[in-house]
Amino acid sequence: MATRSDKRSSFGRPNRRQFAFGATALAFLPAVARAVEVEDVADLKPGDFTWHPDRSPIGPVAIVVSIPNQMLFVYRNGIRIGVSTCSTGKAGHDTPTGVFTILQKDRTHHSSLYNEASMPNTERLTWSGVALHAGGLPGYPSSHGCVHLPLAFSSLLFGVTTLGTPVIIAGAHDEPVDVGRDGLVLADIVAEEARTAVAAAEPHGSSAAAPEQAVSIIVSSADKRILVLVNGVTVADGPAHFDFPTKPLGSYTFVLNRSDSPTGDLRWHAIGFDRDSAAAADAQGTLFRIHADPKVTATIQSLMKAGDVLVTTDLPLHPDATGKDLVVMNSAIS
Repeated sequence: MATRSDKRSSFGRPNRRQFAFGATALAFLPAVARAVEVEDVADLKPGDFTWHPDRSPIGPVAIVVSIPNQMLFVYRNGIRIGVSTCSTGKAGHDTPTGVFTILQKDRTHHSSLYNEASMPNTERLTWSGVALHAGGLPGYPSSHGCVHLPLAFSSLLFGVTTLGTPVIIAGAHDEPVDVGRDGLVLADIVAEEARTAVAAAEPHGSSAAAPEQAVSIIVSSADKRILVLVNGVTVADGPAHFDFPTKPLGSYTFVLNRSDSPTGDLRWHAIGFDRDSAAAADAQGTLFRIHADPKVTATIQSLMKAGDVLVTTDLPLHPDATGKDLVVMNSAIS
């Protein structure tokens, strides 16, 4: 199909203060977008995308933006349901790399910095202005820091995400792998009791409706620290302990999903990103190595639900790298 739109609308302007880090997007440039059937996503041309939500109709969504390939990948319950071409920040306005969560959604947003430029289907990643939204797609990085998407695809993506959906912006990534329910938080009897309580309260097969609480857990081997954030606010903070402490954790984003088994088990799906050869630990092994203090673990267990996000990094946690500004972690800050 082909779509073209230059529709402009007039509300949804952010009222939060702007920060120096990051930049907003160029004015929206209408572009033809096509949903296409391809064997190899590398064959997608600027403006093309694939969309197969039927492959995984329900479950939490995770998004990966590959800057070198100028591609965006959408996974639901660990299964890829969409791929789109995109355009990230041009030289001097680089799109920040790292792990973010969607902070705000607005279908009819206008830029507060760039002459009221229309930014349809905006999904804000930082309060300083970095977002996913429909925009120009020349086939190379061209934005002021945002991630431009085909208009039709941006609308489809907007329909399956929620506040708290993780967005990984990276140089490279692995396909999600199912690492089961072992490891940090899900390995002991207390966690099993919590899982049973959650399963009883949440109907099996329910879609990931907008969560009341977006839960992010961040583990830094450099700081030997674990943070628990709810809606961008730190609710628990304590030391982290690691088996084989000299071995890197690697950069992973784990998303808690509910299996389609009769018991509806909670299971981690892991996406590895930007990992060098020294950090080539397997995802499940990484989970097994992490230990938190009892109070932090108890807090995590009390918040367990499908859609929770756990990020591991070997970088230190900069004071500005978590909280309401960047929410999870930005690997460009050290």
